[in-house]
Amino acid sequence: MEHKGAPRPSSTLQMTCFLGGNLFQISSKIGWIGKVARAIAVVPPHLSQNIKKSPLFFAHTIRQNVHMIKRLHTILNQIRQTSIAVIGDVILDEYLIGTTTRLSREAPVPVLEFASRKLIAGGAGNPSANLSALGAKVYQIGVVGDDEFASSLRHILSENAIDITGIITDTDRPTTVKTRIMAQMGLRFPQQVARLDRLSRTPISKNIQNQLIGALSEKLPTINAVLCSDYHGGLLTSALVDEIRTLAGGKLLTADAQGELDKYRGFDVVKCNADEAQTALGMFLSGHDDFTHAAQTLQKRLELRGGMIITRGGDGMTIAQADGAVHHIPAPHVTDVYDTVGAGDTTIAMLTGALCARASYIEAGKLANIASGLVVRRVGNYAPPPSEIIAELDLNEG
Repeated sequence: MEHKGAPRPSSTLQMTCFLGGNLFQISSKIGWIGKVARAIAVVPPHLSQNIKKSPLFFAHTIRQNVHMIKRLHTILNQIRQTSIAVIGDVILDEYLIGTTTRLSREAPVPVLEFASRKLIAGGAGNPSANLSALGAKVYQIGVVGDDEFASSLRHILSENAIDITGIITDTDRPTTVKTRIMAQMGLRFPQQVARLDRLSRTPISKNIQNQLIGALSEKLPTINAVLCSDYHGGLLTSALVDEIRTLAGGKLLTADAQGELDKYRGFDVVKCNADEAQTALGMFLSGHDDFTHAAQTLQKRLELRGGMIITRGGDGMTIAQADGAVHHIPAPHVTDVYDTVGAGDTTIAMLTGALCARASYIEAGKLANIASGLVVRRVGNYAPPPSEIIAELDLNEG
């Protein structure tokens, strides 16, 4: 219904709404009509009674949603101004894709005819790829072997505009490679049949540790944060993490510990998933109250300067800050989940980038949930570009 005499939409958006028999006007400097229209349409159910009682309350809610959209857009832009060192177990992810033809006569397994081979940066290379896709300057620090896989991994990282001068060659270990055999069976994405890993879990030597610390020291004056990506491949030993903490304690320190939480005591941010939190605490977790207790307990146990983050899959994440604040941030509604590989890497990458860009923990969590929600809709690691994050952000937050 068009209100008689209402001005035509301009750079200053003006909308008139009839609620409860009252007429009020919402004005915003945002020129995105679609965003505000969606904000009106998706007001949370628990606010419905307030809306009926107070149209002005509804107007305030819309303004808050629109302000959050503007703020998250700003943070995404500011990530482009950050520089981050990512240190951890770099991995080459190899995908061998074939079409199914028949069952083998030798064993009850499908016979695949080779169709294609795909190589992707995995392990600590994936948070780097995500940060680079967001426009951050990224320095990769890690270890590879003296083999052809190392050359391939270096090439892939370089193609993603990642600085690889901090990648050290260790002739005593192979480059870690995870080979996935994928069957294309007429579905949207191929299905994984088997995985073969080539790796050494032997802890790095003191000589390699010194080289890694040297690489980090060289980059330290220009970076905003150090992100530790721990895939339990022998690189992030307790001794190396202690040196990182001492050397870079004045920077933002974040870690995706993947279960080895106590190693990262005294960092700013540590992330784990629900299963890892349950194992660390020896208790079953269900519902907001349990996750509040778990996140607060781990934050205090690890003496984190910023916050403890527990990811909860489809239930989003719980953040317990050092100042006592706790936030439960819901995940976006995703119906087409194909593969959860890489979602955790995207989460810690976005959290680190956003916090470097001076986001609050709520803002960083919202962006991380949006980005990881895009990753699970694809097979394998994926680094969503800002354009996709913005489109999804507008759809979910608007």
